Amino acid sequence: MGSLNKKINFKKIAQEVIDLEIKALQKLKKTLNKNFDKAVNAIVNCQSKVILCGVGKSGIIASKISATLSSIGTPSFSLSANDCSHGNMGSITRKDVLILISYSGSSLELKNIINYANRNKVLLIGITSKKNSDLYKNSDIGLIMPEVKEAGLDMIPTSSTINQLSIGDALAISTLKKKKINNLDFKKFHPSGSLGEKLKTAEDLMLTRKKIPFINENKSMTEALKIMTEKKLGTLIVRNEKKYTTGIITDGQIRRFNSKNINLNFLKVKDVMTKNPIKIDKNTLATKALAIMNEKKITSLCVYEKKKKFTIGILHIHNILNKKIY
Repeated sequence: MGSLNKKINFKKIAQEVIDLEIKALQKLKKTLNKNFDKAVNAIVNCQSKVILCGVGKSGIIASKISATLSSIGTPSFSLSANDCSHGNMGSITRKDVLILISYSGSSLELKNIINYANRNKVLLIGITSKKNSDLYKNSDIGLIMPEVKEAGLDMIPTSSTINQLSIGDALAISTLKKKKINNLDFKKFHPSGSLGEKLKTAEDLMLTRKKIPFINENKSMTEALKIMTEKKLGTLIVRNEKKYTTGIITDGQIRRFNSKNINLNFLKVKDVMTKNPIKIDKNTLATKALAIMNEKKITSLCVYEKKKKFTIGILHIHNILNKKIY
């Protein structure tokens, strides 16, 4: 009974599990070879879909890798190994790349899929720890993973699945780099959620067309004040006859003039404006735009597309903060 009441040190167990998995990852780094490059190029050059499949815990890892590939614009889905033997292999075509994941490489559930891929000349990438396995021998590209010690009875898939997940992430990020996917490309696949908010650009949040408080630089400040009151932005974008942006007027500037007892009614817009306002490209991330505003101690930015002389929008700090982008 005393042994049953002995307090278990869960923190120590957790540390041991993590240590085992770290060692597994360190071994994985040393096994990478030219076949990894071949696998990346196969995924990048795939003319159709990248299909992943595994058995048991490896099947769950396959689903995660597939989701990551899809998130970077590589069409992908995962298949159940069991369902493949009951009709789902019809989802696999010759233009696809098939990635099979199995620690032993000799799972009975995978045998039918391997035979189908070989028969139909589907490019097969095998991820396994056994060079003498059916999977490795019959793969067009074989990725060998190290044999590792599992946490918990040395049987429960832990260290091995961490390695499978990591090799999948490495394939996905290498594909991303090869395809030169940038923030804007990534944004297309993540329009919603926290990622979507982080990837908002100036174009997504700016005010456009009639909402932009434009005024000609030769107009009187009397008219300028009227427009500023109507637009309720506390800012005016100043243009010349060619519609080039030449300056900006803020309510802060007007307050400073008033504090000096200068009568604005006798001045033109170009006499009051700040020349060459700060401009940003429409694809600038909102987070970067906010950083510029904070650094320059301003509340508005002119937004351009290709030609800096033309303002296509105005981005106010409230447009950013209202979306809870900090």
